Amino acid sequence: MTAAAIHSHMFLGEEHGKSERKTWAVIWLCAVMMVAEIVGGLLFGSIALVADGLHMSTHAGALMLAALAYTYARRHAADPRFTFGTGKLGDLAGFTSAIILAMIALLIGYESVARLYAPVPIHFAEAIPVACLGLAVNIASAWLLSGGGHHDHGHAHGHSHGHGHSHGNEHGLDETRIIATADGDVLLEVFEDGVPPRFRLRAQSGPALMASSVSIETFRPDGARRTFAFKDIGEGLESVDEIPEPHAFEANVTINGRAHRVAFEEHEHAHGKAARDNNMRAAVVHVVADAAVSVLVIVGLILASAFGWLWVDPLAGIIGAVVIASWALGLIRDTSAVLLDMNPDRGMADNLRRTIESEGDELADLHLWRLGPGHLGAIVSVVTPTRRGEDYYRARLSRFRSLSHLTIEVRKAA
Repeated sequence: MTAAAIHSHMFLGEEHGKSERKTWAVIWLCAVMMVAEIVGGLLFGSIALVADGLHMSTHAGALMLAALAYTYARRHAADPRFTFGTGKLGDLAGFTSAIILAMIALLIGYESVARLYAPVPIHFAEAIPVACLGLAVNIASAWLLSGGGHHDHGHAHGHSHGHGHSHGNEHGLDETRIIATADGDVLLEVFEDGVPPRFRLRAQSGPALMASSVSIETFRPDGARRTFAFKDIGEGLESVDEIPEPHAFEANVTINGRAHRVAFEEHEHAHGKAARDNNMRAAVVHVVADAAVSVLVIVGLILASAFGWLWVDPLAGIIGAVVIASWALGLIRDTSAVLLDMNPDRGMADNLRRTIESEGDELADLHLWRLGPGHLGAIVSVVTPTRRGEDYYRARLSRFRSLSHLTIEVRKAA
């Protein structure tokens, strides 16, 4: 088997490691509060405090599902038994969490309706402080899950598939092209590793390039043209001027008096539902739903205590149940779509079709599905009257950076 036939099936989200650590941190917070409330309730004789501690245990248990999914997916990401990696494990955990949330909503709704018809005495002096404590824990949990703006890109698009295009690597390569010249192959790349983007050229075979014998002229769709001169940087040549945005243009690369035409296109990444981490979303929904119920309970208890409106407390429960059910159904819809391999990004599918058919070929079949957060798989069947091969279409689709696993079938038109 050649190196080009071997590729990674690491389809975890960009912030998988960070999300895993955040979820475990929230679980520890809930566990500490659970023990404190149960012990405090038993010592001071507060059944409300004990009840909230037991409720906190269910909260930690639901988040445990998300944390274990992150850990298992990371540890088994390279397991060959998973044909397309473990990127979908988070969606499975999110789907399960959504089912649990829906069941919780039904239980809250049932209990609230029952209390409308059969009110029970409320110990306001204990219930209100406990509800406020629960709200504080939920706010702290939501803050921890939000991450505070720090980004960990340990699982960014650094996987290479050996299919003739680059997804970015440790050298910060953004776009690469191989130019065949009479003296050997030349590598052309747009380099932007923490610096303004510039062209870089270096000989892969044959003699080294001379800066005086190389130039590039770009042609943009709006008619703008620009010529780039080069300087020697030791390991190759680099353009003197930086490349302005956007990086969508055609270029005439002149090497030793001979021109070579190449094209650069803007990258297209998965966005919206295709890039969303449904496991983290489920954890956040669980915490926010609990916080929303805490707010409604506090308002209901205060009104019931101040005006004697005991019906406000179960009404708040009913409203909370409806809100949680709505969020749970949305999560069930999105995660089940991933598990059933529904098209995750119709806009990208349309762009794929336009890219293939822009030069007279026919896209006979297209399957696009999600492998993990920000990672898509695609099977493309092309019918062409030309002699173009798989590598040609793979190069054409290289700008779709979220296509982490691409299979191309080329058939000759009748």
